[in-house]
Amino acid sequence: MDTRTFRFLRRGQTVSLTNVPPDRTLLEVLREDLGCTGTKEGCGEGDCGACTVVIGEEDAGRLRYRAINSCIRLAHSIDGMALWTVEDLAAADGTLHPAQQALVDCHGSQCGFCTPGFVMSLFGMYQNHVACARPTPITRELAQEELSGNLCRCTGYRPILEAAQQMASLPAAPVDEAAILSALRALHDTSRSSTQYLAPGSLRALLTARAAHPDAQLVAGCTDAGLWITKMHRRFPKVLDVTRARELRRIEVYPHHIAIGAAVTLNDAFEALRQDRPQLGAFAARFAGLPVRNAGTLGGNVANGSPIGDSMPLLIALSASIVLMSQRGHRELPLERLYSGYRRNIMAADELLAWIKVPKAQAGELMRVYKISKRYDDDISAVCLALRLQIKDGRVLQASIGAGGVAATPVRATQAEAALIGQPWTLDAAQRGAQALRAQFKPISDMRASADYRSTVLGNLMQRFWLESQGLRQVHLERFVLEDAA
Repeated sequence: MDTRTFRFLRRGQTVSLTNVPPDRTLLEVLREDLGCTGTKEGCGEGDCGACTVVIGEEDAGRLRYRAINSCIRLAHSIDGMALWTVEDLAAADGTLHPAQQALVDCHGSQCGFCTPGFVMSLFGMYQNHVACARPTPITRELAQEELSGNLCRCTGYRPILEAAQQMASLPAAPVDEAAILSALRALHDTSRSSTQYLAPGSLRALLTARAAHPDAQLVAGCTDAGLWITKMHRRFPKVLDVTRARELRRIEVYPHHIAIGAAVTLNDAFEALRQDRPQLGAFAARFAGLPVRNAGTLGGNVANGSPIGDSMPLLIALSASIVLMSQRGHRELPLERLYSGYRRNIMAADELLAWIKVPKAQAGELMRVYKISKRYDDDISAVCLALRLQIKDGRVLQASIGAGGVAATPVRATQAEAALIGQPWTLDAAQRGAQALRAQFKPISDMRASADYRSTVLGNLMQRFWLESQGLRQVHLERFVLEDAA
């Protein structure tokens, strides 16, 4: 049992908990230890959003709000943060928060089970877009994107989206951020240590802990490790959390590349990539729902190495490299060389992934990323294909292609690259590339897609890439607007 006291703020007061196992989830603590049963357990895997809560941390002197899934978040990971649950929003006199009142006014609740999660996502949206220093309008498109991690089994999305747009018109419900920031700083000034949940605050201390505790389970946002606990019932008697190392929470922009720390959230990492390559915006939004992107990290996604993880095909196509670090030093290698087999990698017991380095966009670059899944939003890919060509005078100078969902690991499509490099960019070249994709990979059949489907889709995506490079726009589902089609 971990006897360390971990603390967080709730309703402006410090909550102190002891004897919480290192692998206990935040949802378990809320519902079973604190009696906060307003937060619901739906899927137990960060997919439905019924368990959504909002955490707050200081960022550049201000309070930053993030909606996350509490069902797969480890309780100890919110040490030193502020926390809001659905019970915390209404005023002392019973006045509802705009996120709640808007749902009432718009009749946004049906069976009601998903409602607490929607309320918390709306609260996060309210704080980040309405009650912030520079308010921005909440459009239907913005609401749909930021609520993509919340599922309504009764299909009542229209009134919920309308509620999101209506929040700004209701009486304001300000948060006393100055008081919360002051209290958070006081929490951070209190030194605590643990032998079971280790969360070093610097890279040096993290590497020391990694060497001293090679048996500890490495975690970041827990969007994968949380599933091992809730679905596979695995136990982690000792946990090493990389997200507190301040150096790994940075994004550094250099003349020729972007260096993304392993503890940077997926949302922030994709925003940095989108700033350099705007065409990645739609893919970033589809990668996962906002609560998952707010919690998960790019480094964790890469290190986990799932063959259906979407960030790796993109990073392979971008010719990204990774930096592995230990007390012995560091080494840098192409990202695809990290993997040695299904969910296996070449990291030594004392090493960890510290940085992802992504080259910046070049002139003449043609880039697309395709995610094929049963559900458009917040779903796992059956196939993910990322393609990047460097074209000059109609000829392919360079080709870089990453694929996911078609092999035991994320992989570079070397045969398709070889078929394209040096060739004129024509339909014939695209068809040869499609044949090479199908020849290199022998995918399996599973619950998401059959092997034949995956193989067919791989080649078809190459041809779609060709069509889009020639200006065809109708094939983009993200550009489809229902009203325009009426």
